[in-house]
Amino acid sequence: MLNRSEIDALFPADLEAPEHWERRYPPRELPDGAMVTRFCPSPTGFAHLGGVYVAMLDKDLAQHSDGAYFIRIEDTDQQRTVEGATAQFDAAFGYFGVSSPETDATGAYGPYTQSARADIYLSYVREFLREGKAYLCFATKEELAAAAGEQRAEKVPTGYYGRWALWRDATAEQVRERLVAGQPYVVRFRSPGEPGRVTFSDLVRGELEADANRNDIVILKSSDSPLRLPTYHFAHLVDDHLMRVTNVVRGDEWISSVPVHLQLFDAAGFERIPYAHIAPLLKIDGSSKRKLSKRKDPEASVEFYITAGYPAPAVLYYLRGLINGRLAEMPLDEALAAPLRLAECGVSGALVDLVKLEDIAADYVATLSGADVLEQVLAWADQHDTELAKAVRAEQDLAVRALDIERVGVDNPRKDLRKWSDFRAIYGYFFTALFEPVADPADSRFGGLAPEALRKLTADLLDRYQDLTGADAWFDQIRATAAENGYAASVKDYKRDPDAYPGSIREASQAIRVLLTGSTRSPALHLVANALGETETRRRLAAVLDAR
Repeated sequence: MLNRSEIDALFPADLEAPEHWERRYPPRELPDGAMVTRFCPSPTGFAHLGGVYVAMLDKDLAQHSDGAYFIRIEDTDQQRTVEGATAQFDAAFGYFGVSSPETDATGAYGPYTQSARADIYLSYVREFLREGKAYLCFATKEELAAAAGEQRAEKVPTGYYGRWALWRDATAEQVRERLVAGQPYVVRFRSPGEPGRVTFSDLVRGELEADANRNDIVILKSSDSPLRLPTYHFAHLVDDHLMRVTNVVRGDEWISSVPVHLQLFDAAGFERIPYAHIAPLLKIDGSSKRKLSKRKDPEASVEFYITAGYPAPAVLYYLRGLINGRLAEMPLDEALAAPLRLAECGVSGALVDLVKLEDIAADYVATLSGADVLEQVLAWADQHDTELAKAVRAEQDLAVRALDIERVGVDNPRKDLRKWSDFRAIYGYFFTALFEPVADPADSRFGGLAPEALRKLTADLLDRYQDLTGADAWFDQIRATAAENGYAASVKDYKRDPDAYPGSIREASQAIRVLLTGSTRSPALHLVANALGETETRRRLAAVLDAR
């Protein structure tokens, strides 16, 4: 083992002792029972829906216990860091209301990015080396690969332990020789290496048992790195201790690492922090289930929901119901306010069902006023559909009238708007800048109605048209015009003798619908026409005449 001065020479001369960091980050002044939670995304890719899932739980646990919640960026894997990922995290977490109240500017426990905390980790790594709880390892990639090959051949667990722990028992002279030669090294934890099983309590899964850790894991990455950073195992341990975290919520893929983390807690002299391991979000794939995949599934990305304009409260309500099933049975407002409980988290994973989410979103949007919908559509469109935003802002009164159709004063409001990106397809035809009048009388949307018959029907309707309110009074204008033009009064009459009529009242009505909306499907025609107003209604009807 190297002596203290030799160990200290491996680190910056002005490196603080652990006691300095303990004083800088004192215990938080919070009431008894308060939880301090953190969400720790890694900027190695886009924000995952599962991240919002866990962050929402973290924040809720803190808020309902009068505790504290923060986000810490875990960027120790510098080679895989994706440029712009942190900015995307900020946008994603802001959209879904799980942003951190603590930041470098406002929080007392920062920096909140691990790469900015390098000196903190070095202080504790140096202490581990001084106490013989860690050692320098100069094993090459080739040597590690050869050892792993031997272990596989002998059908034993792979890892750095036993006779394959090449530098665990190296002499001080051997270490000095490599240092003098300038060979790169990592720092490994000197695991107690005790055989057998360990038990630990998980806040979601209860008592668990696993093999005790005997692997001398890396706690500080290679010395030839420009920035000396630890591995996740060591970094999260030091950070959670100093930032005074009381409960760690993370994915269940980390369960197998708990034995080594408990060893590290004990070696550092830190109080163990309880873990809650959350089951992943799943997807049906054929006849089986699998984890929602960043690589395979667009809906795994938070950006998918933001770009499509899913209302954040609807998504949060849906996710809360996946975490604690009782919330799925509550009204949305109650479920968003009710506390989440770790004891009610499932252990088998929850299925993400976009059809169910869209139904929830439709129900949510149906409860909003037209003005509220308009405000949220515009906020979305400003970022994702600027043409729509411009067109709607030019006719905002019309937008509200359109949104009120079959939503205001009815027992069962329409629920065709599920996300803000649907707005253009559902309501876009109302806006002058987005609607192209149907001028070709031979357009297939008229269902084969003879062009001259269509023009005559339209011209005669324009002669008598008034912007009447009330379905019957308004529709009587079409009924009278159709009768004058020889259309059958009913579909049944038309089918009885199709050669005697140009069409039925249904064909006549559909022709007017196409002229007003560009589609064969729309809300009640009189409501559409009333929202458009007489001038615009006349302009659209006349388009098929102006194209002569």
